Amino acid sequence: MTLQQITHYLLQDQVVAYPTEAVFGLGCNPFSESAVKKLLDLKQRPVEKGLILIAPTINFLFPFIDIDTLDESQLSKLKTHYDRPITWVVPVKSNVPAFLTGKFNRIAVRISDHPAVRALCETTGFALTSTSANLTGASPCRTAEEVRSQFGGDFPVLDLPVGNAQNPSEIRDLITHQLFRQG
Repeated sequence: MTLQQITHYLLQDQVVAYPTEAVFGLGCNPFSESAVKKLLDLKQRPVEKGLILIAPTINFLFPFIDIDTLDESQLSKLKTHYDRPITWVVPVKSNVPAFLTGKFNRIAVRISDHPAVRALCETTGFALTSTSANLTGASPCRTAEEVRSQFGGDFPVLDLPVGNAQNPSEIRDLITHQLFRQG
């Protein structure tokens, strides 16, 4: 599908698949509880796990991050573009709903250079949820065709290539530097 078609689905609170740095992600409007519920149901993912939010710049993530609790070096680290995808677990604003954070009092965010992420965020005006496009127990999809084979031929997929990263993003706590997932 085209960027315009995928944008339409996102604005209608639907779940879509889009390419990221290493694999296809499933995404939706993080401000829409109904859209997030559809995503969690599709993935058979418990709400307690929380979700990653992805955007091309930190500006899209400001509604979710408690910036006032970060010092300059932490903020700089969060804004930096790295040679591999890094997801940071950061302090979350108190008004961010549990359907995004799960059982945690923090939220996972990633700034992505992928052109599809940039285009989708710029055309919708919001960050995207990002969880790997795969059914429980199946490998993450690396092509649009793999997404359609797992989720059906009519599933809305932005048919562009994934980036050059070999592995999904590293996940690390911005404050403590604890590593949650190796990249």
